[in-house]
Amino acid sequence: MNTVSETGSSADLLRLARETPGAFAWGRRALLLGTAFAGFAITTWLVGWRQGLLWCIGVGYGLALSAAAFGFTTGWRVWITDRDPKGLWAQFVGIAIAMVFSVPLLGTHPELQGADGPLSISLLVGAFVFGAAMQVADGCGSGTLYKAGAGHPISLAVFPAFVFGSFFGAAQLPAWLALGALPPVDLVKVLGVWQTLTVQLGALAALATLLWRLRSRQPSRWQGGAVWIAAVALGLLGAANLVVAGQPWGIVYGLGLWGGKIVQALGVDLRHNAFWGLPAQQAQLHASVLADNTSITDLGLLLGALIAARWRGKAYARVRLNARTWAASVLAGLALGYSSRLAFGCNVGAYFSGIATGSLHGWVWFGCAFLGSVLGVRLRRRLSIQG
Repeated sequence: MNTVSETGSSADLLRLARETPGAFAWGRRALLLGTAFAGFAITTWLVGWRQGLLWCIGVGYGLALSAAAFGFTTGWRVWITDRDPKGLWAQFVGIAIAMVFSVPLLGTHPELQGADGPLSISLLVGAFVFGAAMQVADGCGSGTLYKAGAGHPISLAVFPAFVFGSFFGAAQLPAWLALGALPPVDLVKVLGVWQTLTVQLGALAALATLLWRLRSRQPSRWQGGAVWIAAVALGLLGAANLVVAGQPWGIVYGLGLWGGKIVQALGVDLRHNAFWGLPAQQAQLHASVLADNTSITDLGLLLGALIAARWRGKAYARVRLNARTWAASVLAGLALGYSSRLAFGCNVGAYFSGIATGSLHGWVWFGCAFLGSVLGVRLRRRLSIQG
């Protein structure tokens, strides 16, 4: 039996830790699970059961994304570079599952809100820029969050820049909309529930078939069934998000709100801003961050990613970013945050939730962002970013 005397050295403690990894691992796991439960209890106590449930849904997002390394950005990139379709197929599966639940709910419960966005110039520009920037940053909104939660060094640099980019993008969104915009097109209202499901599931199936025909014969980056489990989990959690919050899963509004709260705390008066000065936004800026539906799932996602990364003792290596990589990461983060507000969401709020809830802007976002990603992959090469 290993013991350490009262006069034992720190080396003795380190040796004991190495010789009894199981006990320390389970202690770490218990601490992480306890933190997740404490977050649920505190959130429920302070702001109610609904926000407590959204915290749990957010933790679920983080677990699914991090455990399977489920990446929207990576899925697109490996198709562009290697013709590996598995990542995109998994995304389509997640969207389809969320859609099968969400569209009928939206058709029968008018109190629920889909991820509707206007068809605007800002959507075209923002989605294209976002698609390029996410390849440089190696993460979209959800990817940046889950990788930052797991300790990815580049994402830790991107994350704060994303927050302030989202804040500034929202602040200038009214000016962008003035350049030209058509009203949102809600396919559920235009076509009906079953027609929307038929058209959109058919479109996803057609895209999946096209990817199959054009695929490479090389082994896929994703081995095993983890990515499919994550896709199913994300689809079910996305539908649960709609039921509990009354709105679909989103990422970027919460990050912009955090930026607004920081700017406001520094003494900046946002009451006269065209966006942040609106009564609804002023109420959010002065309310608890736990009361915001998007913020609470973002916070849960960060912790869920940390739990998944640390559960088996895995974490990203600690590396020093050189000046070039650091600057590129920060600039990419600013571009991600800013452009996502112009485009009414990221891969989650616009692409995943937009299509899953029958918003035409989700399809437009997907096309523009994918074109942007083709450029972004080339920028990665120019900047010598690996992975």
